[in-house]
Amino acid sequence: MNVDIHISRFDWAGGAAGIGPGVATLARTAEDIGIRTLSFMDHFFQMERMAPAEDPMLEGYTALGFVAGLTERLRLRLLVTGVTYRHPGLLAKTVTTLDVVSGGRAELGIGAAWYEREHVGLGVPFPPLKERFERLDEALQICLQMWSADNGRSAGAITNWPRPCARRRPSASRGRGS
Repeated sequence: MNVDIHISRFDWAGGAAGIGPGVATLARTAEDIGIRTLSFMDHFFQMERMAPAEDPMLEGYTALGFVAGLTERLRLRLLVTGVTYRHPGLLAKTVTTLDVVSGGRAELGIGAAWYEREHVGLGVPFPPLKERFERLDEALQICLQMWSADNGRSAGAITNWPRPCARRRPSASRGRGS
C-alpha cells in the first residue's frame, strides 16, 4: 500500500518561527515511516472553508524545495497547481528545477483553478471556465514538450536546461480543481 500526506494548514506549527522547523520535522518523519508523497496546496492564502484567510499559508513550490533539501525519497508535489497562477513555460521550469534538486522526485498535478476570491485578492486574472480549461490543455502540452527528448527545439522558442532527471520525467496529471 502507498500512503501519501497532504499538508493544507500550518497553524499547528506555532506561528511563523515554528513553521520551518515544524515542516522539517514532519517531512523527515513522513519519510522515515514510509510515506510515499508529500504535497502542499497551491494557494497563497488559506481558504475560508478550511480556516480564516489570515491563517499561515506557504507558497507551495518554495516549500517543496525546502522539503527536497531535507529528504531523499519522498515524492514532492502540489496537490493541484492552478493553471492561472504561472505561465506554462515558467511552471515547467519550476517543476524541472524541483525535479533536478530532488533527484527526480517531482510530480505535477495541474488543474483549471477555481478559487476566484484568491485571484481577486492577489490581482491575478480569473478567466471564465472554458478559457481556464483551454489554458490547462496548453499548459500540459508545453510542460510535456519541455520535458520531451525534443525539449521544444522544434518549436524554436522553448528550451529547458538542465533536463529533468534521466530516470523519469516529472509526472503530469490533469484535474479540475486547484
